[in-house]
Amino acid sequence: MSFNRRGVLLGSAALLLAGHAKAAGAPQRIAAIDWAMLETSVALGIMPVAATELIQFRKDAVEPAIPDDVIDLGLRGSVNLELLHLVKPDLILISPFYTRQEGTLSAIAPTMSLPFYIKGEPPFEKALNAVRALGERLGRSEEAMSVEADVQKQLATMRQSLAGFADRPTYLVNVGDSRHVRVFGSDSMFGDILVRLGFRNAWPDRSRFTFAAPVPIEKLAAEKDARIVIISDVPVEARSGLRSSMIWNALEPVRQGRVLQLPNIAPYGGVTAGMRFARLFAEALQAEGAAR
Repeated sequence: MSFNRRGVLLGSAALLLAGHAKAAGAPQRIAAIDWAMLETSVALGIMPVAATELIQFRKDAVEPAIPDDVIDLGLRGSVNLELLHLVKPDLILISPFYTRQEGTLSAIAPTMSLPFYIKGEPPFEKALNAVRALGERLGRSEEAMSVEADVQKQLATMRQSLAGFADRPTYLVNVGDSRHVRVFGSDSMFGDILVRLGFRNAWPDRSRFTFAAPVPIEKLAAEKDARIVIISDVPVEARSGLRSSMIWNALEPVRQGRVLQLPNIAPYGGVTAGMRFARLFAEALQAEGAAR
């Protein structure tokens, strides 16, 4: 064996061992309290051993799929601390929403808190930053770079394929009841992705980050040429009300059939929620055709 070849092999072995050592030192047992952080961990190829409100997550977020053997820690706002102790995590993933609980959680294991949603600021870049930061913490920086590259490639491809639809402004809403909606502005994940796909958000104001749906439906009359995209299931009690609502049926987008319905997507998710919205929005537009 030549010296050069031997040196290359020894160098490769050293790098491999260094990689193993880095991985061994990284947290292995993850508990995710925040859903956006749960998504981020799974995107990096690490399934947490425990997370919160998993029945609701599987219903509201849908993606990523969470196996049945992941332990459910109860409510996001009221974590089962005894069960979390028993899980013995190496790292607990939270966000600034959990500032008041951070001291209690950090007594169980180190915590990592990353911001996704700040009033008035688009969140998708923060979601990508979270992929990078968590990737570094978990010894998965290469995976983080791969995730980001794939996301950017997908968005660029979708933006190009949807260019023919982008001349129409778009309202993004959740239906609360037959008279009210939650409208997503540019500081929401959906609104941020909408702009990245080359569309104009018909809603000029900020999102109102609340679990209520505070916007009267008649506010959607401001942009007569818009399309309306309903994100996630319409509550059962609101369906018949909308069908018979004079206000809803008088909206020009409704009269012209420019209403799209998307399946459930987590409104406060991370990069996975953002890309789920992008994909489902693109599929709905293309299925309905250019007339919409």
